[in-house]
Amino acid sequence: MGSAPAISPFVIFLASIFTSNMVLSNFLGMCSFISVSSEYKTATGLGKAVLLVMVFTTVINWLLYHYVMVPLGLDYLRYLLFIIVIAATVQIIEMFLDRYLTDLHMKLGIFLPLITVNCAILGISLFMIIRSYSFLQTVLFGIGSGLGWWLAIAALAAIREKMAGNELPPGLAGPAITFIITGIMALAFVGFSGIFMVM
Repeated sequence: MGSAPAISPFVIFLASIFTSNMVLSNFLGMCSFISVSSEYKTATGLGKAVLLVMVFTTVINWLLYHYVMVPLGLDYLRYLLFIIVIAATVQIIEMFLDRYLTDLHMKLGIFLPLITVNCAILGISLFMIIRSYSFLQTVLFGIGSGLGWWLAIAALAAIREKMAGNELPPGLAGPAITFIITGIMALAFVGFSGIFMVM
């Protein structure tokens, strides 16, 4: 187990929400970010689901990596094991939503199981290994990254919902304006880099 970087877990938490936001700084998880951001309620539902998956999978993957794979010399299997953990977590959350929040489950549709292949979730598990984060740093990194992804998709959905009744020039309607808004949001989030240490 490599030594953890001398970065405060609280700084990692704040930076993962703002300056190192998974979707607006690293551009990971863009497919569902763009596709499910047309309605605020649905977007926040997906944001909560992604937050849960990020937190649980990051913690489980850190424990498995440091206490199972590394001691047994199986760290070369990390991609496979990380994806299995992510898929199992998504399946459990999907069953919960299907049972208790049927309306949200119907609105999310195919994008809920697609959380399994959301590269932001796998990216977090790989970043924690590459950066040699301690357990506490990993937990706060997972929570912060999930909150950052949720904040970004909720903000985009709120803007898109507000603009839905407005007329746009033909060249800007649809995906074009969504990418422009995302770019402006990314610039705004990078503006926090003077406050938090960039990771």
